[in-house]
Amino acid sequence: MDHGDVLVRQHNRSLVGLLRSGRFSAARRLFDALPARSVVTWNSLLAALSRRSDVRAARSFFDAMPVRDIISWNTLLAAYARSLQPDHLAAARRLFDEMPQRDAVSWSTLLSTYTRRGLMEEAQRLFDEMPHRNPASWNTMVTGFFAIGQMRKALNVFEAMPVKDSASLSAMVSGFIRNGWLHEADELLTKRLRAMDMDKAVDAFNTLIAAYGQTGRVTDARRLFSMIPKTQSQHKGHKRRVFERNVVSWNSMMMCYIRTGDVCSARTLFDEMPYKDWVSWNTMISGYTQVSDMEEAEKLFWEVPDPDAVTWNLMIRGFTQKGDVEHARGFFDRMPERSTITWNTMISGYELNEDYNGTIKLFQRMLEVGERPDHHTLSSVLAACASLAMLRLGAQLHQLIEKSFLPDTATNNALMTMYSRCGELTSAKAIFSQMHTQKDLVSWNALIGGYEHHGNATEALRLFEEMRSAKVMPTHITFISLLSACGNAGLVSEGRVVFHTMVHEYGLAPRVEHYAALVNLIGRHGQLEDALEVIKSMPIAPDRAVWGAFLGACTAKKNEALAEVAANALSKIDPESSAPYVLMHNLHAHEGRWGSASVVREDMERLGIHKHPGYSWIDLHDKVHVFISGDTSHPLTQEIFSVLECFYRSCRDWS
Repeated sequence: MDHGDVLVRQHNRSLVGLLRSGRFSAARRLFDALPARSVVTWNSLLAALSRRSDVRAARSFFDAMPVRDIISWNTLLAAYARSLQPDHLAAARRLFDEMPQRDAVSWSTLLSTYTRRGLMEEAQRLFDEMPHRNPASWNTMVTGFFAIGQMRKALNVFEAMPVKDSASLSAMVSGFIRNGWLHEADELLTKRLRAMDMDKAVDAFNTLIAAYGQTGRVTDARRLFSMIPKTQSQHKGHKRRVFERNVVSWNSMMMCYIRTGDVCSARTLFDEMPYKDWVSWNTMISGYTQVSDMEEAEKLFWEVPDPDAVTWNLMIRGFTQKGDVEHARGFFDRMPERSTITWNTMISGYELNEDYNGTIKLFQRMLEVGERPDHHTLSSVLAACASLAMLRLGAQLHQLIEKSFLPDTATNNALMTMYSRCGELTSAKAIFSQMHTQKDLVSWNALIGGYEHHGNATEALRLFEEMRSAKVMPTHITFISLLSACGNAGLVSEGRVVFHTMVHEYGLAPRVEHYAALVNLIGRHGQLEDALEVIKSMPIAPDRAVWGAFLGACTAKKNEALAEVAANALSKIDPESSAPYVLMHNLHAHEGRWGSASVVREDMERLGIHKHPGYSWIDLHDKVHVFISGDTSHPLTQEIFSVLECFYRSCRDWS
């Protein structure tokens, strides 16, 4: 090898190094400056252009090449094959026909292009022309026929294979599963073939075990699992068994049990495993978290040799789902490295448990440490802002989203909900209008719910008609908002029409929440007998919301007899609730029946029932101030009462 060849090889290595590190511009400058180039030099840059999806530039470069080999042709052919441009498939075929010589890669590239696009007639013709077919070519045809739902043709190709290997078997099993033919996949593995004699055939068994688990067929999964022999200890000079369980087999079977909630069987299997990987530990821990057995989950966690991020996140999510936010935060604080997923898990955990201040504080901490939030983070924090009516922070998040993110449907829905809850219906409507084709059912429900929340029943009903015109199918949530809106606005006839529409036009069975809203709607406007008839005709047992709505209507209309009926029913459903006693006490007091009012008060004391004080809050200067009835713990209590006293005097003087 002369000095020139050595120099070219050194330059080629430098060029490849630049390309692998993503420094294409530097690689191009080096290429242009080289005094001598080999076909390898040209192919390296051609491959880089092809990977950049710049097919036109790759073609121009290919045409300029002084010398080409089979790799050059295959590289450009692959560029055309990967392209989504409609005319590039024909260009790939022309290039294939122009090739001075073809190898297995050339044929496989074009064949795969046809099968990926579902062009199985063209693929079949090309397959028939192939001078030599390798197992990969046969498997490509099998996969292609399965992709367009032609299972019989896929099976015919498989049966015509001169040599079947584990890859062929896996292609068949996966194809059958994707098309819902689990029985055929089972028969192929257990009856039609000597699959157990194939190297790596266990992969196909594992795939079918997982598929059985996803469809709840645990018995079939266990039968297959039992057909795979356990791993035997290897002795010197003994050949390793071809067909035996691997760690994926054990993990797949464990997951089958966990999907059906059978954590005990999963644990028995876990304890029998000869070898456990991270997936094994995490699968078992996730099983415990799904059934909220966090005591066992935590015991197992401390046995994990080296917990990964998934393990920590499972524990955090498990405790938050159980409502133990403090314990979840302990794991979060001890975690050695936190990803965005970890932050989101903890932030959403606070929001799930209605600790909205915790949500916002942790989000602020996330920003302080330089962690970048994503759409999931912002959705949780916006939900917290909506619950606390923190308009200022919500608007700041909106600005952050517009500057740093491409808002998706879920984020826009969260923004609409936040603005609606904070009373900024104009902003909510503006976001809704800008969404155009991005609107989903949640979008419509969010804005309808916003109008209901602020007593704008007319707009809620108008938007519902618009929703119907757009052919969007409403849900139970839609009708709860509409019925509540009609109740708040006194639109009795419109509310009855909404209820009728839900049942008779959309075929939705009313839930207890709909009956509660309907009873409130009818009863609040004096139609107490009709409201009671609605309760009596309910196909489901009325709950505290239904009787509470009726009791509220009866006390508002001063109907003592029906109020007693409602109060007794409500006391039976929720014996610890103070609502029926307080409402009946107020009704008697308002009518001047102080003796009856005293009896109600004595009953409350005798039964140990206490009225929980009401409270309200405001968002002022980035802080939520909570005010509880009778509470004097606020640092500005004296100033607040002083101002209230001034208002009281002014009102008294004015009256």
